[in-house]
Amino acid sequence: MPNFLPINTILVPQGAEYKAVCRGLSGITASIPTIVPIPVGMKPLLKYLQQGQFLTPKSRVLIMGICGSLSDRYTVGDLVLYQDCVYQGKQQECDRTFTTQLHSALSTQHSALNLVKSLTSDRLIWSASEKRHLGETLAADVVDMEGFTALEFFNAAGVSVAMLRVVSDDCQHNIPDLTPAINSDGSLNPFPLAIAMLRQPFAATRLIRGSLTALKVLEQVTNLLFSGSSNK
Repeated sequence: MPNFLPINTILVPQGAEYKAVCRGLSGITASIPTIVPIPVGMKPLLKYLQQGQFLTPKSRVLIMGICGSLSDRYTVGDLVLYQDCVYQGKQQECDRTFTTQLHSALSTQHSALNLVKSLTSDRLIWSASEKRHLGETLAADVVDMEGFTALEFFNAAGVSVAMLRVVSDDCQHNIPDLTPAINSDGSLNPFPLAIAMLRQPFAATRLIRGSLTALKVLEQVTNLLFSGSSNK
């Protein structure tokens, strides 16, 4: 595996995704990047990044986490590496050199690594029919709520960014509408979250199962990435 470190910083949405990445790095003795939990959603993330003091130009940032599929080609547990993100007709590209290095480092170990186009949404896309519609009309493969904002910010600052995510929900089934559970600061509110889950028990069960699968892959790929690089 080629040694493409240093990756200076890993940004990952706070909560379960952040914990999965931390678990993946536990026990690795080599130097590891700073792991920063970020808020969920475009506005909270932008506000957070504008306050951040942890980045310098020429640094390399890896954004990790989970995402939703907009295409039949990608199902729960699939590992995806972003080429770019689109939002309202605008496009931001990930750093090509960094992305290519990650791809070559991981594709030998993880044959199911897919290069994808991503849509960033300023709201949760919970309906399967809307996901398929967005995938078809925008030619996007996956959706998240942070990618475009992060790329726009870091590209302007001269910081190299790559994005590696795991699909946690497919485009064949609805997930619960968790919009009321996302606070304005990008954190999750447990009480509305529980209510949303209880209202749609089958969708909730599927979301939990898919999330657990995706988080396990996220933990494994984090471990693979940094244990593999540290051996060189």
